[in-house]
Parts: sequence; structure tokens; C-alpha cells
Amino acid sequence: MLGWFQAILPKEEKFYDFFEAHAATLVAGATALHSLLAGEGDLESRSAEIFAEEHKADLITAEVMLAVRRTFITPFDRSDIKELIASMDDAIDQMKKTVKAIRLYEVQSFEPAMAELGVTIVEAATKLAELVPLLRAMSRNSAHVNALAEEISNIEERSDEVHIKGLKELFQRHRSGDVMAFIVGAEIFDHLEKVVDRFEDVANRVSGIVIEHL
Repeated sequence: MLGWFQAILPKEEKFYDFFEAHAATLVAGATALHSLLAGEGDLESRSAEIFAEEHKADLITAEVMLAVRRTFITPFDRSDIKELIASMDDAIDQMKKTVKAIRLYEVQSFEPAMAELGVTIVEAATKLAELVPLLRAMSRNSAHVNALAEEISNIEERSDEVHIKGLKELFQRHRSGDVMAFIVGAEIFDHLEKVVDRFEDVANRVSGIVIEHL
């Protein structure tokens, strides 16, 4: 009886607004990170942009967690809602960690492969911003969700290749010279690759939610 009663009650739609607002912070953060890696703008201003987007994302995440506790009928499972917003927050957090590492080691210029990873980060964020709104009608959009999730997975695979290529080039340049430059560069590469990994995590989470509700 309770299940039937819950089925006919209107579900709270604000969660979709929260997800889409958070996805917008991911795109903005990714764009600022790409600009930094491409040498467009100074470190301080780009860092400030990313930190500001991360703060917005934290506020949205907090709103979602509060709404989960206060809302009687959610659009889908509460645990899925919390895990989805947490995975989205992990992505912007990883961007912040990347910038903090760049600031810590006072990196002033970036490897070509780092700039290339910046491009893949923007691509993944943009695809994710297209993916998240499809949750509003997940049954109707299931094929599109799967296609976008696969595209994001392909972007992640491409980023792996760029990561390996960049590390190889870095090693060859510093193998008999500045070891510290290699260590710092390798850490920055690792952070950038993890940003793309976090986007793939979100895509997989969205895809899993849709599969559960077909």
C-alpha cells in the first residue's frame, strides 16, 4: 500500500536543478583550468576562478544533502542521489587539488601534453553537462545517456594516452638532468588525469541510475 501511495505522489524536482547547477560549475572550472594550462591568464586569477567554482559546488552539494533529509518523495533512490552529487563534487575537488599542486610547486609553464589534457577535461565536462539533464526523463533518454557515457569513457581513454605520452616526453627531457622537474611534472600529470577519471565516474553513476530505473 505504501509503495502505491508513494508512486502517485508528486516527486520533488529541485534535485535535477541542483545536479545541473553543479554540472555548470564543472564546466566553468574545467574552462578555467584549460585556460591556465594553455597559458591564458595568470595563475592567481585562474586559481581564484576554480576555487570560486569549487565553493559554489560545495554549497550545492550541501543543499542536496539537506534536501535528501527533508524531502518525502525523491525522484530516485536517496542513496543514488547522494552518491551522484558526491561523485560530481569529487570532480571539482580534483580540479582544486590540481591547482593547489601547481601553486605549491610554483609551476609557471606547462608541457604541451598538459595543455592537451586541459582540452580533454573541457570536452568531458561539456559532455557531462549534456548528460546530467537527461535524468529528468531517464527512461525516454536511456539510449542518449548510454551514448554520452560511452563518449566520456572514450575521452578518458584518450586522456590516458596523452598522459602516458606526456610522461614519456618529460622523462626523456629530464632523464639525465633536473630530476625534481620530472617529479613535479609527473605529479601535475597525475592530477590532471584524475580529473578526467572523476568525470568518467560521474558518467558511470548516471548510467547506473538509468539502468536501475528502466
